[in-house]
Amino acid sequence: MTDISTIRDRVFELIEPLLYDMGYELVEVEYLSIYGRWVLRLYIDKENGVTIDDCADVSRELGDIIDIKEIIDHEYVLEVSSPGLNRPLRREKDFVKATGSKIKLKMKQAVNGQKSFTGILKKCADRTVFLESSGNIIELPFNDIEKSNIVYDFDNIKEGTVNSTNNGVNLK
Repeated sequence: MTDISTIRDRVFELIEPLLYDMGYELVEVEYLSIYGRWVLRLYIDKENGVTIDDCADVSRELGDIIDIKEIIDHEYVLEVSSPGLNRPLRREKDFVKATGSKIKLKMKQAVNGQKSFTGILKKCADRTVFLESSGNIIELPFNDIEKSNIVYDFDNIKEGTVNSTNNGVNLK
């Protein structure tokens, strides 16, 4: 069996341009085993958010394409979802868009003896993420990020509307 990260990367490369042509952005691909059952989970988005009908349409359109390319050589379940409030951050453009948001990162290698970080994303430039945590700015190499996502902060909501960027708050 091909390793999980290779499958994830191959699926991402295959379907990202197809989703773009359909009017969607591919946010993330997860491939994991849940209770002994393999799940390929695609997170999609579009300008005004995605509906359950969008998810069903994408599932119908892409399921056969993934099977025809034989990227996965055993049974799996295809799930298509919106990224939700705790949106994953994968590409540099995702980090740039999330500037000012509270984020959580897990690094492949320890930085200053630490692998997990939570703080305010100050900027992303030159393949480096600048995170403010405990009053300090920490520089994290983009290529060493294993996983990252926006942390939705329910405690900071005042009267307003919810948005997936800018830490989820747009005040009226």
